[in-house]
Amino acid sequence: MPGTWLLGTQQEGTAAGDGAEPPRAVLLGLHADADAVDPLDELERLADTDGVAVVGRMVQARPHPDPATFLGSGKVAELADLVRDRGAGLVIADGDLSPAQVRNLEDRVGARVVDRTALILDVFAQHARSSEGRAQVELAQLAYQLPRLQGQGTELSRIGGGRSAGGAGTGVRGPGEQRLESQRRHVRRRMTMLRRQVQQTAARRQRTRSRRRGNRVPSVALTGYTNAGKSALLNRLTGADVLVQDALFATLDPTVRRAVTPEGRPYTLTDTVGFVRHLPHQLVDAFRATLEEVTEADLVLHVVDASAPDAMGQVTAVRGVLYEIGARDHPELLALNKADVAPPEWMAALCTAYPDAVPVSALTGEGVGDLRAAIARALDR
Repeated sequence: MPGTWLLGTQQEGTAAGDGAEPPRAVLLGLHADADAVDPLDELERLADTDGVAVVGRMVQARPHPDPATFLGSGKVAELADLVRDRGAGLVIADGDLSPAQVRNLEDRVGARVVDRTALILDVFAQHARSSEGRAQVELAQLAYQLPRLQGQGTELSRIGGGRSAGGAGTGVRGPGEQRLESQRRHVRRRMTMLRRQVQQTAARRQRTRSRRRGNRVPSVALTGYTNAGKSALLNRLTGADVLVQDALFATLDPTVRRAVTPEGRPYTLTDTVGFVRHLPHQLVDAFRATLEEVTEADLVLHVVDASAPDAMGQVTAVRGVLYEIGARDHPELLALNKADVAPPEWMAALCTAYPDAVPVSALTGEGVGDLRAAIARALDR
């Protein structure tokens, strides 16, 4: 089972429910556009989902990260003071950090440093329940870890034997380098085994989809930004009792349920994993067996959280992932969920931007009849 080794949020004595204080973290971000929605709001939600207590934020206005330390040198000194003053043991950067950036920041700040990808992988690891989900998450973790093994054990390798007289020959590898190569081999072997397991899962899903096609049952795949309300909408459309949580990435494993159009035509409705901005490519690769439920569907039902301040940005982010997995040209129907709580002016702007979208509330049932009719028309086409 994949563990939360990336952040260490479930180390001994800190498991959820034992009364121990959660890890304390400072969030780190760059703002190129002062008018943009604060990306640290989403990062804080991710941290909260992972059981991390956010005790501070630091944002620098600059278009590109510093290649050595992500922030500029002056801000790094401020970050060190903030970490010390807030008693934080963790810094989470809203971006991808190179191993060198992580090492430099940790040396100067005196706290563990992780990036957005590590945080998302950690959240996925905590929510993986089935053997399929755990295998896919672990594969993504290892793909993230493998290039970051480089450089570990460098100090040990320096004490190994040097080259032979005159500088000729290959010399003797030090224990650090030998251990590093052993770690890499172990990780690659484990990844090969997990890929084989995921491929077997993909083959089983393909056989199931083939049987449905043979029975001429069309398929609809629910997709959208994480926590947009996909599972709640699945329950509303099918009468199912799928777990619904107000948490990011509550659904990792696909759930398939039977539904019918108003005319009585049956179809399958599949709930899939939610997306976020900058979804780690390791996760996209590892979850291809799951995401094939989207690429193989007859219709993509794209659920949008209409109450989100950056709903249009979320639509763009989801469509970017759909493009990446090969579902760009699939028929798409937008469902503007949470219409019962979305401000009217936001809903009006979304309906103008997406005139074919259907306002709906999975909570109250508002607009569900219209959505069922729109699904039927899309399937007929």
